[in-house]
Amino acid sequence: MTLSSFAERARVWRLLAQTAWVNLLRWVHGGPLFRWRPFSGSPQRLLIAPQDLRTADGTNAADIYAGRFLFAGQIGETLGRTPFEIEPPSADWARALHGFGWLRHLKAAETIVARQNARALVDDWMRHCGYWHDIGWEQTVVTRRVLAWLSQSPLILDGCDREFYRRFLRSLARQVRYLRRTINETPDGVPRLQATIAVAAATVSMSGQGRYVRQSMRRLDQELARQVLPDGGHVSRNPAALLDILVDLLPVRQALTVQGMPSSQTVMQAIDRMMPMVRFFRHGDGAFAHFNGMGSTPADLVATILAYDDARGQPPVNAPHSGYQRMTAGDTVVLVETGRPPPLPLSHNAHAGCLSFELSSRRTRIIVNCGVSNTERGAWREVARATAAHSTATLGDMSSARFLSDTRYGGWLGSPILSGPTSVPVEREEGPAGIRVVASHNGYQDSHHMVHQRDLTLSEDGTVLDGIDRFKATGKVPVRDEFAIRFHLHPAIKASTLRGGTAIVLLAADGEAWEFVAPGCEMAIEESIYLSDTFGHRRTEQIVIYGRFAHRREAAWQLRRTASARTARRRVSDGQPGEELDL
Repeated sequence: MTLSSFAERARVWRLLAQTAWVNLLRWVHGGPLFRWRPFSGSPQRLLIAPQDLRTADGTNAADIYAGRFLFAGQIGETLGRTPFEIEPPSADWARALHGFGWLRHLKAAETIVARQNARALVDDWMRHCGYWHDIGWEQTVVTRRVLAWLSQSPLILDGCDREFYRRFLRSLARQVRYLRRTINETPDGVPRLQATIAVAAATVSMSGQGRYVRQSMRRLDQELARQVLPDGGHVSRNPAALLDILVDLLPVRQALTVQGMPSSQTVMQAIDRMMPMVRFFRHGDGAFAHFNGMGSTPADLVATILAYDDARGQPPVNAPHSGYQRMTAGDTVVLVETGRPPPLPLSHNAHAGCLSFELSSRRTRIIVNCGVSNTERGAWREVARATAAHSTATLGDMSSARFLSDTRYGGWLGSPILSGPTSVPVEREEGPAGIRVVASHNGYQDSHHMVHQRDLTLSEDGTVLDGIDRFKATGKVPVRDEFAIRFHLHPAIKASTLRGGTAIVLLAADGEAWEFVAPGCEMAIEESIYLSDTFGHRRTEQIVIYGRFAHRREAAWQLRRTASARTARRRVSDGQPGEELDL
């Protein structure tokens, strides 16, 4: 990317200065001075082990015992050595190894061998990496390890000798001290909040932490107040952030209750606001909509988190602070992205998907965004963040937001959003005709002198979604005046043309059918890719409406349900009619 404006150059230089300053502070607070400084004051014992809400699979314990570690889609074999000495297949694999989240699988095995193996691996880490390791002492990795060691401490310490118990507590206290000293230099957003939660969990769980408990809870209140928006969304606008926060925060609340220490109002209110938003982003099949970095949905984790929701109320329909709209009628759910990009330090995973939408009917997702891959980075990550990977309009094959991807900075500064929509007005109406949402964004104003407006109306019974995409000129239209409006289909949907190409039928596996029409517009069915599948990337299709501003500034389209889930007729062997079954 060429930094084409003075404002973008200024943002990059400001980000460079901030990054350099943060790295200097991290070196001061957690570098050699931290490592060389004598450490004293380790706790005498653990008082409680916070619960780990993540799902465990005891069958993985056999692979770990055999020295096979499968993380981040890659496998590492120890061949009789400690896993902390082998060459890691990738940095992400090493982060997962040093994070110790896999201890829960050993606990699920519930065998003496698994307990001994867990203790031996923790001991190996303390001997080889307890002083320092480039990846093992990254703040995000230390956060995961502290939480894992605390929650799995009964597994690690059961039957251990006094010397191991003392070294374990000393190492744990050293890591908590490191997080406490470098908390301000931890990457902003979810990583910093998770580090704050880890420190709070440790101070509640370890003995002799009186004054640190009050400090850590105050800091937790500050981060929650800053990061959890009034409508319950996260400031990064990533739906996955809610799951990442709640899965660690709920056990801390539970640990405080067990210890007889009431949770603060800030903690309770943050949880109460986030729970409805977890329901907000769900489709009929329970999957989250693919907005701003959300990948495949961990259904088991969502179910576990929602089990802690005491209110169990209906999800909100309007999330103005997070920048989303939810339209529900009958069996149909439509989720729309109607927000500006998050602040620059929090935009490393944000997408250029303003005004994109997803549609589901009952348990069938029909219109989706491409989502993100959980295991692959690089080129696919850039593809997933582009506007073309979302069910919305693109102008001249450009995205509505600009990312920092220059090779001079990308490796050090990441890939935040440098510029994007600055104005996204939204209007919502509900009446006898259904639900109407009208929103626009100015992400193409600088490049094309155009404002994109999307007008969506969902009928009262949920069987019809009418849409109008308008392009309003704010200046001279450039020579390249092409636009494309994309509707990415879920891989389970099969598309075929009807009536000489003037309509497209979308058929689901259960027999439900929807018809897509765009009168007077050029339509095509093209290849697409679904990146957020649990089992990897999957081929799929997309409907694309093409046009030029010289010919039209508006494109109207409609999605109409033409058949509900099929009713299969089961017949007995003699050919007589039998009972009908709803599939």
